[in-house]
Amino acid sequence: MCRHIIPFLMIFLILTGCAGHTHLGNPELPYPPQQKPVVGGVIHLPTGVETDRATMLEHARQARIVYVGETHDSPASHDLQLEILTHLQQQNPQKVALAMEMFTPEQQETLDRWTGGNLTEKEFIKEVKWYQNWKMNFAYYRPLLIYARDNQIPVIGINAPKDLVRAVGMVPIEEQPEEIRQRLPDFDFGDPYQRAMATAIYADHPVSDAMKDGFLRIQTLWDESMAENLVNYLQSQQGQDKQVMVVAGGNHVSYGFGIPRRAFRRLPLNYLLIGSRTIEIAEDKQVETMNVSMPGFPMPPYHFMTYTRYETLPEQGVKLGVHLKEEAQNVTVISVMPGSAAEHAGLLPDDILRKIDTIEIQETFDLVHELNQLQAEDRVTLELERAGETLEIEVDFSKAEAHP
Repeated sequence: MCRHIIPFLMIFLILTGCAGHTHLGNPELPYPPQQKPVVGGVIHLPTGVETDRATMLEHARQARIVYVGETHDSPASHDLQLEILTHLQQQNPQKVALAMEMFTPEQQETLDRWTGGNLTEKEFIKEVKWYQNWKMNFAYYRPLLIYARDNQIPVIGINAPKDLVRAVGMVPIEEQPEEIRQRLPDFDFGDPYQRAMATAIYADHPVSDAMKDGFLRIQTLWDESMAENLVNYLQSQQGQDKQVMVVAGGNHVSYGFGIPRRAFRRLPLNYLLIGSRTIEIAEDKQVETMNVSMPGFPMPPYHFMTYTRYETLPEQGVKLGVHLKEEAQNVTVISVMPGSAAEHAGLLPDDILRKIDTIEIQETFDLVHELNQLQAEDRVTLELERAGETLEIEVDFSKAEAHP
């Protein structure tokens, strides 16, 4: 009877593979779903098992850090965030915190005053300079932030401040002045997956190598800063017993090489990645996309993927129908749109707007915020200054003509 002996070297090669081997299947989806995904469905990507939201939420409950990757202008992404945060708060009351890419540590005092119930929504938006810093419609984030406030869930700002982002984008780290370097987190520029992602984003744009390098530095600064600030909170007296849900754009969370890996490097806590994928688009939604072809990555993008419909944010408030300029606490009409409520009310170029009803107008936001609270059938009184004379005129928004 013969015994076949496989040499040790051959066994080693069989077990480890060799250079140039090909993947068996798709590393990002090792077990493809057996059925076509449907809106509302959930899949556990590492196993390909179709599951339900209750299972996903139970796994979230057990993780110390829950990363939720978002599409900034997708209401479904924000609905998912609120669903997860609500579940975590119900299962672990007063032991949950919300860390957000949209804010920085410099804004923490304002965030604390918000969750302490000491600011109105308007005061909060103005103090954090929401539309200057983040620019997305606050309505996307309102339900999440109001839930955090009403349940006294700490909201933690984790992103890098704007001045650091500008500095790092323009000048390599080693050439930064000492006062800038002292404020920077520890950097790891060696991650091949983040470099590949940054390269892909600019692949279809004729930009210089210096600009591409600057973008990689900025992306790394964002991820390292958010990881460091997250860990600093978790190690602080306020955060050491907290479970944290992290809300950030998908490119900072998916595949784990953005914030999650960098946070784990600093503090190895268990975490879960949850994301969403749009499989239906509402007919009236104009989707803005970039021509980006991402490379294949050797791991699933999330632990759990939900499937969503891309919808339009409901219309908010009314429009006055003017173009404005703002300087020295004067908000001045530049032009009036034909057929608008402003034209019907008799507004003219060079009118300086002083009040809307009893609310003083010191900046454009004061006017826009009040308009966003109104309905199409509402009326307001505008106090304005025209050629040195103070006038009051009534604006009837029901008279505005529809514009495509």
